[in-house]
Amino acid sequence: MSKRFPKTKLQWLWENMEGKRFIFMLALLGTIVYNVLQLTVPFISSRLVDNFLTGADAAYNWANNRNFFFILLGIMVGATIFRTVVVYLDCMAYEHVSQSVLYRVRNFLYNKIQRQDMKFYSTYRTGDLMTRVTGDLDAVRHMVAWVIRVIIESFALYTSAMVYFFVMNWKLALCIMVLSPFIFAVIYMFRSKVRPMHAKLREKLAEMNTYAQENISGNRVVKAFAREEYEKDKFDKANTSYRDTNCETALVWVKFYPAIEGMASAMSIALLVIGGLFLIYSIGHPDNVQLTMGQFVAFSGLIWAIQNPMRMLGNIMNEFQRFSAAADKVMEIYYSEPEIVDAPDAIDHPGSFKGEIEFKNVSFMYSDGNLPVLKNISFTAKPGETVAIMGETGCGKTSLIHLIPRFYEPTGGEILIDGVNINRYKLEQLRKNIGLATQDVLLYSDTIEGNIAYGDPHITAEQVVKFARYSAASEFIAKMPEGYDTIVGERGVGLSGGQKQRISLARALAIEPSILILDDTTSAVDMETEKQIQDSLRHLEFPCTKIIIAQRISTTKFADKIIILQHGEITEEGSHEELIAKGGYYCELVKLQTGEA
Repeated sequence: MSKRFPKTKLQWLWENMEGKRFIFMLALLGTIVYNVLQLTVPFISSRLVDNFLTGADAAYNWANNRNFFFILLGIMVGATIFRTVVVYLDCMAYEHVSQSVLYRVRNFLYNKIQRQDMKFYSTYRTGDLMTRVTGDLDAVRHMVAWVIRVIIESFALYTSAMVYFFVMNWKLALCIMVLSPFIFAVIYMFRSKVRPMHAKLREKLAEMNTYAQENISGNRVVKAFAREEYEKDKFDKANTSYRDTNCETALVWVKFYPAIEGMASAMSIALLVIGGLFLIYSIGHPDNVQLTMGQFVAFSGLIWAIQNPMRMLGNIMNEFQRFSAAADKVMEIYYSEPEIVDAPDAIDHPGSFKGEIEFKNVSFMYSDGNLPVLKNISFTAKPGETVAIMGETGCGKTSLIHLIPRFYEPTGGEILIDGVNINRYKLEQLRKNIGLATQDVLLYSDTIEGNIAYGDPHITAEQVVKFARYSAASEFIAKMPEGYDTIVGERGVGLSGGQKQRISLARALAIEPSILILDDTTSAVDMETEKQIQDSLRHLEFPCTKIIIAQRISTTKFADKIIILQHGEITEEGSHEELIAKGGYYCELVKLQTGEA
C-alpha cells in the first residue's frame, strides 16, 4: 500500500511544476491538437477516393473539378507538415518541464536530507538515499516527459478516431469497438499483478546500491581481510536477485501481452470481415449504401488509431506503476520533517557564547532502545574550563557530547549554555559556536586547506596555517607534495589516522568556537605530538570551553575537571589529584597506564 502523504502523486507533480505550468498546459493542448490532426489524412483520403476514384461522379469531378483534387492534396501535405512541427515543439516542451521538475525536486530533496537529524541517518541506508535522488527521480522525470504525454496522446487519438468512426458509419464502428471493454479488463488485471513487482524491483535496486556503496567506502577493510571474493559473491547475489526480479516483472507483461495484442489485431479482422460485407451489400444495393469505398479506406487508414492506444495501455500501466513505486520513496523524504528544529520562540544570538555549560539531571535513551544510556547527569563547565570525560566503552560518553549540539534531544532534564536552555537557541547559531572533532574522521575530496577551512571558507591562508600549527599538523603538511594545496582522497585516503585527526582538530579550531568538543581526537597520535597539541589547546588565542573524551591519562590530567561515567551515571568527579586521592576507577586507571602496582 502507498503511504499517506498531504498530496496525491499527481498533485505533488503539479506543485513542482511551479513556473512551468503554462508551458506544460500548452504541451498537453499540443498533444491533443497533433493527435486530432491524425484524422486529416484518412478524411482527405476518403474524399479523394469517393470523389475522384470510385464514386459515381468520379470521372466528372476529375474532368471539371481537378483544382479541388490538388487543394485536397495541398491540405493533406500542409496538415502533415504542421503536425510535425507541433510534435517537435511539444516534445521539447515536455522535456523542458520534466528537467525543471527534476532539478527542483532534487535540490529540495538534497536540502531536506541536509537538515535531517541523526535519527534520520540511522534509519535510512546511504545506498537507499542515493537511489532515491537518482533512479527514483529519473522515474519521476520520465512520468512528466513521456508517460503523461502518451496517456493524453492515446486518449486524444482513441477518442477522436472513435468519434470520427461513429460519425462516418456507426454500425461498423460499433462492431470494431465491441472488443475495447475486454482489453480494458485485461489491462486492469495486469495492473494488479505488476504493481507489487515494481515496489519489489525498486527495493532490490536500493539493496544492490547499498552493497556497492558500503564496499567501495570500506575497501581497505575488504583488502585487509582478503574478502574480495566474499564481497564479489555478495554483490553477485544482489545483482542476480535484481536481474531475476526484473525478468519476473517483464514476464508479467509477457503473460498479458498476447491477449491484448490478439484483441487489438482482431479489430482489423472485424474491419475486413464486417466492412467487406457492408461493401458487397452496398454494391448490390446502390440505393441503400451501407459503406462507401472511401469510408472503408478511411477506416483502414485509421484503424491503427484505435489499436495502438489499446496496445500502449500495457506499457503505460507498466511505466505508471514504476513511477508510483519510485514516487512513494521520493515523497517519503520530500515530506519528512526533522524532529529537532528551532523553537517557535527561539532567541536570536548571532554572537559568540561565553561558553558555560550546565547539565541538570539529564537522562537520555535512543528511540529504538529499551535501556537508558544516560541517567541523571549533572555537572557544570565554567567558561574557559577544560572538562575531561572518561569511562569504559559503551558508558555513554559520545551520547553525552552529542546532546550539546542537539544531535539528539535528552529524554529528561535540561542542558544550559550561558544559563539558557539549548532548545531556546537557533540550531544554526548554536552549532556555529561549537567545534567538534571526532575519532572517526571524515575528510572531503578537497585540498588540505579546503578541509581545514570547511567551517569558515572566508578565513585567510595565514589563519589556516595558524590552526594547523595548533593541531600539530603544520609540520607534516609542509612535507606534502603541494603543501596545503595537496588534494586528499575520499575520506582522507593517503593520510595516516593521526594525520587525519590533526586536520580534523584544525578544522574544529578554525571556526574559533566558544565550545570545543573532542571525542578521543588524539587517540591515533604519538605521545610527543599529543603533548604538543595539549599545550596548544591550553594557550589558544580565543576563549574556549573544552569538553574532551579521552582514555589517556596524559590527555586528562591537566583538565580542570574530570568526570567518570559508568553505566550512564557519573560515579566520580574532580581534578586529577582529587580523583587519585579517592582511590576509585580513575586511580586504578592511572596505575594501569603508568605501570604502578
